[in-house]
Amino acid sequence: MDRAQSGDLDEYDRALINAFQGGFPVCEEPFERAAAALRERGIDLSGPELLARIERLDREGVLTRFGALIDASEIGGTATLVAMHAPEERYEEVAETVNAHREVAHNYEREHPHLNMWFVLSVADESRVEEVLAEIEAETGQETYDLPKQREFRVEAKFMLDGPVPEGDVDLSDLGPAVEPSGRSSLTPDERDLLLAIQGGLPIVERPYAAVAEEIDADPGWVRETIKRFDREGKIRRIGAIPNHYALGYTENGMTVWNVPDELVAEVGPAIASLPFVTHCYERPRHEGVWPYNFFAMTHGRSEAESEQRIEQVRERMAEFWDVDAEPASARRTESGDVEDEDWDTLFSTRILKKTGIRLDERADANTD
Repeated sequence: MDRAQSGDLDEYDRALINAFQGGFPVCEEPFERAAAALRERGIDLSGPELLARIERLDREGVLTRFGALIDASEIGGTATLVAMHAPEERYEEVAETVNAHREVAHNYEREHPHLNMWFVLSVADESRVEEVLAEIEAETGQETYDLPKQREFRVEAKFMLDGPVPEGDVDLSDLGPAVEPSGRSSLTPDERDLLLAIQGGLPIVERPYAAVAEEIDADPGWVRETIKRFDREGKIRRIGAIPNHYALGYTENGMTVWNVPDELVAEVGPAIASLPFVTHCYERPRHEGVWPYNFFAMTHGRSEAESEQRIEQVRERMAEFWDVDAEPASARRTESGDVEDEDWDTLFSTRILKKTGIRLDERADANTD
């Protein structure tokens, strides 16, 4: 049983997790400023107490890390989502072959009658996507279906808990140095070193930015300014607690996929992205005869019932724009596997096959002057 469900997370733990999944300050002593903001919300914690709690939650695995969530797409290179079929009798063999490619960052088994393996390919050079997929096809004998992001409507995987600060609306990102975007897409060597130093999290110490500066032999003021500028430029999506959503009880995740009329995608995207429980929302290409869906929305729930309820809320919002079947394709598929209309479906993940994360070092190196 996870800590959140077992009740081991007290109101202070829940408050800081809710409050600081983003908006953590980039200043000399950020834990003092963050604790002061919590005290304004009635959460009586000092800076050292807040720091100690975050260190414990990180150590116990409630957080995957504490610090900056870097947007790899803004650093260099590219990533794409790929689907494929792995025959049941060869599934483990195919998974092992796919996972052996260092460019495969994540791989999941998902419930679908044909496309039952889904992985993320991350490369420093976009031309490598086609090369790696050709290698995988040759090695496995199975066709791959590239589903690159065409439009992003939302990427904000925040997981709120019952308790204080339920809206998670504490934002201290305005604290610290005043910065302006650089206007550069490439990185300097010093910027690359900084990104690589913080990609796994900030040191959980009283002055984390000074600790990073010492690690890379840089000026602490420059570190704070650059991290804050990266936040403004979008190279960093947010700074704060990055929770382990499984440890918080969000064990059910459904990748909902939709065959949205092309002329409506621009309207549908923002509407679905506005639902607070949708963590990822993209337009992706169809593959004729194999994959009819062009819109993806990921939802998470703390139980099967909550997950189903949230998926139905997505469907209801979709139905405001076009005539959507009440049931997913999987519920209407015949024994032969046929289904008349494929308006939408939900692909639940059944197993994590690989999860090593994006190789930011290679992508940053390729984009460094």
